Amino acid sequence: MRVFFILVFFISSLMAFDISKVIVFENKVANGKTALLEFLPQKGITYESVSVGKKSFDIFDTPNRSEKKYALIPFSYYAKREDKTLSIHYKERAKEKTETLLLKVVDGRYAKEEIVVSDKKVNPKSKEVKDRIAKEYAQAMKIYSTITPKSYITKPFIVPLDSKITSDFGKIRIYNGSLKGYHSGTDFRAPVGTPIIASNDARVALVKRRFYSGGTVLLDHGEGIYTCYFHMSAFNVKEGELVKRGQQLGLSGKSGRVTGPHLHFSARINTIQVDPMQLIELLNKNLLSGK
Repeated sequence: MRVFFILVFFISSLMAFDISKVIVFENKVANGKTALLEFLPQKGITYESVSVGKKSFDIFDTPNRSEKKYALIPFSYYAKREDKTLSIHYKERAKEKTETLLLKVVDGRYAKEEIVVSDKKVNPKSKEVKDRIAKEYAQAMKIYSTITPKSYITKPFIVPLDSKITSDFGKIRIYNGSLKGYHSGTDFRAPVGTPIIASNDARVALVKRRFYSGGTVLLDHGEGIYTCYFHMSAFNVKEGELVKRGQQLGLSGKSGRVTGPHLHFSARINTIQVDPMQLIELLNKNLLSGK
């Protein structure tokens, strides 16, 4: 009987969760940016999700279809600059268990910029316009909250056009002398009629002309990753269509709240808005480099 007990204890100890098998690529991440976790295989362990506070993020197979898993942990621009507890939820021999690790959110030290646009685009007064804005926001958030369980991604991400970046993500935006928020994406110089291409394989989640973002295309890359293309003048795709990396989505323009023609390129993960260029670099360097 004692021998049996020792054997069971030995097997159990071999199957214990090993936190060193969880790789955090950066232990410090700025507000508005994304952290990447990679999970190495562990015998008897089934990874499930990672939670930060009340927000939960699924763990997926890596795009290269290896035995490794990954999770993207996005932090809002308004996230507190503090140590965050990441709770890793997993099953060990059918029992639900949790391990934790810490990740520090630091200040992104974003610059300020002043923007002058039509007052109608800063403080709309009519109920009709306000209702339209609310409806468009609710529609977009419903899309962003939809987590497609499979990934469409097959290759590294590319930028939507080869042009100069005129405004980076995160800049504190002051419209017409009043503080309104921050720049939620990356702006590329793009004269009206410049072809805009998909940054990666995806399903087209939305094609619409909206009040603030003008001509808009939203792409669902799967597993909670979305890229967004704003202020367009023409569309070449339809909702529900599957598009390939580099496929033309439409043409740049100056629709919506703009000071001039350009492309606003942004990204969301599980509804949270993040720096699209940092996200692309993170994924390409660590998950998609072998593609």
